[in-house]
Amino acid sequence: MEKTNVMRILEQKKIVYTPHTYDQSFLDGVSVAQEIGKQTECVFKTLVTVANTGEHFIFIIPVDQNLNLKKAAKAVSVKSIAMIKQKELLPLTGYIHGGCSPVGMKKPFRTVIDETAILYDTVIVS
Repeated sequence: MEKTNVMRILEQKKIVYTPHTYDQSFLDGVSVAQEIGKQTECVFKTLVTVANTGEHFIFIIPVDQNLNLKKAAKAVSVKSIAMIKQKELLPLTGYIHGGCSPVGMKKPFRTVIDETAILYDTVIVS
């Protein structure tokens, strides 16, 4: 397996990780969770949003859930939040759809992790 920027960053910070590989034709997290033999509750997706202020926020939620935009806006104390357009993802983060990691983006963004992550010793994120 080729080492990615995420792996390099995690190693530099001495953060233990386990890489997982899966069929790249899967674009949804539920299929990925099934492919790697994990419950969907502990596999998380990275969602990139933009607030009415123009500020970007990252939300990490279980792959089988949808982001509640009203609750998301409240969590970061803005009036409203929207998902960014898919074509904006690569220029903004350096990642493509289906492979967006909260680690190693082009610049740091405020990141909110779903509270259910604390229920697991290990979680899986892009």
